[in-house]
Amino acid sequence: MAELGDLVRRTADRLVERQVGAVVVGIADGSVEIHGAGRAGGALQGAPGPDTVFEIGSVTKVFTSLVLARTVLAGAAALDEPLAALLPGRTVPERDGRPITLQQLATHTSGLPRLPRGMLLPALLNPRAADPYAGCTAERLLAGLARTTLRSVPGRTFRYSNLGVGLLGLALARRAGTDYGELVRREVCRPLGLADTAVTPGPEASGRLAGGHTARRRPAAPWHLADLAGAGALRSTAADLAAFLRAQLGGAPGGLAEAIALTRQVEHRTSPISWAHLGWMAHRLHPRQGGRLQIWHNGGTGGFASYTGFDPETGVAVAVLGNTSGSVDGPAAALLRALQDRAADQGR
Repeated sequence: MAELGDLVRRTADRLVERQVGAVVVGIADGSVEIHGAGRAGGALQGAPGPDTVFEIGSVTKVFTSLVLARTVLAGAAALDEPLAALLPGRTVPERDGRPITLQQLATHTSGLPRLPRGMLLPALLNPRAADPYAGCTAERLLAGLARTTLRSVPGRTFRYSNLGVGLLGLALARRAGTDYGELVRREVCRPLGLADTAVTPGPEASGRLAGGHTARRRPAAPWHLADLAGAGALRSTAADLAAFLRAQLGGAPGGLAEAIALTRQVEHRTSPISWAHLGWMAHRLHPRQGGRLQIWHNGGTGGFASYTGFDPETGVAVAVLGNTSGSVDGPAAALLRALQDRAADQGR
C-alpha cells in the first residue's frame, strides 16, 4: 500500500508534465502531506511550496457560500431571501413571478447566465484577454443585471453561473457594510487562521506570488475580478487550503462547523448520482469504483488552475494548485480516489 507522501509526490510529478509548477496536498489519517514540483515562476526561484501564493479561481465560490451560511446562521440573511432584498433600488429579473434567492445563487439554480451581460461576445472574440473581468464594477454588473433575461425559472435548473455567485458575494458584502475581501477575511479566513488567503495579498505574501502561465507555458497576467470577486478572486496557498479542508472534515471551530454543516444540508440534484450543495459539487462514484462520495470544486484563471476535493466519510482530502491554465482535475481526482481506496483497504 502506497504511503500518503508517495502518492502526493507522484501526483505533483505527474502534474508538471503539463504545468510549469504545481503544489499538491493530501490529507488522510489525520496527517497532511504537501509537495511541490516544477517552477514557481514570476519573481520566485525554484519549486513552489506550501506557502507559495496562487490564484485559486472558482474555488473562491466555496468560500463565498460559507460566508452565506455564516450570515444565515447569524440571522443577517435567509437562504430563501430574494437577492433583490439585498440590492434595494436595483432591478433584479424574475421569471414566472419567481424571484432569485440567495440559495439559488449558491447552487447555480438562479437561471442567470454564466457571464455578466456584455461579456460573452468579447470573450468569444478574444479568449486570451489578459484580464477579462477587471471591468466588472458593481455599477456595470447591476446595470447589466437589470437587462438580463433568466434562462430558466429560479430554483428549477442547474446552470453554472459566475455571474450568480459574483452577485452573491457583492450582495452579502453590501448587507454587511463592507467589501467582499474584508467579509471573507472576517467570516472565514481569520477564524481558520488562513493568513495568506485574500483577494489582495498583503505586502509579505506579495513576495510569494507564483507566476501564472498560459497553456503554452508563456507568462500570463494576473486576473482581477473587481466586484465579481465572490466568483473567483481569491488567492491562497497549499498550507491554507489544507487548513480549510481539515475544517471541512470536522476540524472547524464551533460557529464555522455549524456553517459548514449548513452548506452540505442544502442539495440540488443534477443527475441520479450528482448534486450541488451551497458552493460545492458532489457525486458518488459507480459501485464498481467503490460507490464513494466525492465533494469538490475546481478553478481556473488565465494563468492558474486549482482543485479541492474531499470525502467526509473516509476523512480524506486533496488540493492541487498549478501555475498554468490547463486543468489539474484529472490527476487531482485520481489522487482523491487513491486516498479513498487506501482508507478502505486500511479499514478491512
